[in-house]
Amino acid sequence: MIKTITVKTNRQTELVDITPEVAQAVAGVSSGICYLYCPHTTAGLIINEGADPAVAEDVISVLNHFVPWKFDYRHLEGNSPAHVKASLTGPGTFVFVEEGKLKLGTWQRIFLAEYDGPRTRKVYVKVVSD
Repeated sequence: MIKTITVKTNRQTELVDITPEVAQAVAGVSSGICYLYCPHTTAGLIINEGADPAVAEDVISVLNHFVPWKFDYRHLEGNSPAHVKASLTGPGTFVFVEEGKLKLGTWQRIFLAEYDGPRTRKVYVKVVSD
C-alpha cells in the first residue's frame, strides 16, 4: 500500500522536515525498506542534517548560487531554476526500517525540497517488509 504525505510549503525555496510523518508511516513495520517519491518536477527529496537549521540554509544558498533565478533559460514559465534544482536533488530516496523505526544517522532528517513555492506537495511512501 502507498501512503501519501501532504506538505504545504510557505516559501519559494525551502527545506521542510517530513521525518515525523515518514516515521509515522513506518511505525509497526518490523523490518524493511521505506521508499519515498516526490511526484513534482519543481520539488525533490533530500536527506541531510536537521539539528542545525543553518545546514538547510547553506544547501539553499549553494543551489541558488549555482542555479540562479536570472539566467538565459529557454523554458519561459518563470520556474526554470526550480526544474534544474529538482533535477539535481532528485525525486526520491529510501531509508531502511528496523523495529518500526527509520534507520537514519544521528543528525539525519528527511526533507521535502521546495523550489517553486509556496505550494501543496505530495510525497508517496511505500514500505516493503522483509
